[in-house]
Amino acid sequence: MTFMKTALRSVAAAAMLAGMSVAGHAQEVTLKLHQFLPAQANVPKLVLDVWADKVEADSNGRIKIERFPSMQLGGTPPELINQVIDGVADIVWTVAGYTPGRFPQAEVFELPFIMTNAEATSRAYWEFAEANMLDTEYKDFKTLAVWVHGPGIIHSKSPITSVADLNGVKLRAPTRTTTKLFTELGATPIGMPVPAIPESLSKGVIDATVIPWEVTAALKVAELVSNHTTFGDDALYTTSFIFAMNKDKYNSLPDDLKAVIDNNSGMEFSAFAGKTMASADEPSMKLAMDRGNNIITLTPEQVAEWKAAAAGVEASWIEDLNKTGLDGQAVVDQARALIAKHTK
Repeated sequence: MTFMKTALRSVAAAAMLAGMSVAGHAQEVTLKLHQFLPAQANVPKLVLDVWADKVEADSNGRIKIERFPSMQLGGTPPELINQVIDGVADIVWTVAGYTPGRFPQAEVFELPFIMTNAEATSRAYWEFAEANMLDTEYKDFKTLAVWVHGPGIIHSKSPITSVADLNGVKLRAPTRTTTKLFTELGATPIGMPVPAIPESLSKGVIDATVIPWEVTAALKVAELVSNHTTFGDDALYTTSFIFAMNKDKYNSLPDDLKAVIDNNSGMEFSAFAGKTMASADEPSMKLAMDRGNNIITLTPEQVAEWKAAAAGVEASWIEDLNKTGLDGQAVVDQARALIAKHTK
């Protein structure tokens, strides 16, 4: 049974229980969920709210999730991971790469053209994290889920078809891995969190941005640029996300409420989140098409040029990881094997 079907059943069951409420089902704990996107954006609406609603339902109202979008608890998106560790927030959703170099193994899923689809790659990311990261890089928080978005797209003011078209383009890149990629390809990458993109495009701070289709609607990117470069069946890049809970808060819960959190976390929710993000790509692309924007779909021959130009990024990343004491090639090989395992 899919996560969504289970979620809907749980919410329905909770509604029935609410009509027969008893004193023993009073709210016991409130958890603050903090993240960087507006409440109406796809991830809060279609992923985080689904998780929060299901946790509330499965706990029979004993857990309440307060949702704080758009950094309403203060701070900036790169501070989210410290906020969940320090207890400023009980739960956060964030980008692993917002703190460059802090979670180096998570970057393997962001390497150019390594991803197949978001659901399979999210399953691979969770399995990889369980084996290699939950007790190391992710040890300071309770990891609820990890996932990636659908294929990253180049959204630009001028058309970009060949690698040469990137020369001199000021381009927003989300992570250290993508910054390396676009530097290698000749662009001038500028790092910034997602919420800064619209103003940066409108003021000319950047000429282009790379983000998946799904978030472009909330940011009104199709109104700020006219060109969108896609890579056919290939994925130029993706981004690694972390959905995390404060360890002390989790440990303070009674066992039955810990079970509610655990039953709604892990691989299946990671896969649901990745698949849901990717499924929201098409409606946002349609908005750009309806505006008459230029949707550029590269041919396999054109993609081959990009793959060749990006080949050095993986080798450089492996070398950098080796310097931390990890086996970079082994990490890449394991990630590729897990992605292949989960790709149907």
